[in-house]
Amino acid sequence: MSLDLWLRVQNLKSSKSTLTLTVAPCDGQVERVITVTSKKPIKAAKRPVNLDLGTIKQPLPALVSITHRVTGVMLFVGLIFALWAFDASLSSQQGFDAVKHALEHNFFAKLVAWGLLSALAWHFVAGVRHLAMDLHYADDREGGMRTSKIVVVVAVVVIVLAGVWVW
Repeated sequence: MSLDLWLRVQNLKSSKSTLTLTVAPCDGQVERVITVTSKKPIKAAKRPVNLDLGTIKQPLPALVSITHRVTGVMLFVGLIFALWAFDASLSSQQGFDAVKHALEHNFFAKLVAWGLLSALAWHFVAGVRHLAMDLHYADDREGGMRTSKIVVVVAVVVIVLAGVWVW
């Protein structure tokens, strides 16, 4: 037999060695006052007030996961340029020629195309890693480090190949 009791904290008071907690059951019954007394002083946890994430050294699997999210955002934003170029190229022969000329001679257009291909390559390779981890393949610490290194190597190779193709 189990008894489920959901409580709502109404008041919490603390002194050096006493903690008083006023709770009321959610079903509307009488509220209770719980007092805990300790011989030693009760200390609050010393947590940092302002956590500077720039000073924390992230492990490689965390960096791969973070960049997977960043490349997803880059792809979402870059989709605007890709759809614009696709629409312009399908609108008329002049639009197709303009997009073709831009991709052949405009540095910024090549940079955007290479950036989108790079984001797609990283996002795809890291996404395959995440799918493998969802299937419980290499989801331990060593496996995560090994697959992160594989993601970096494969993605860099594909990004360089995309750069060679675009430029």
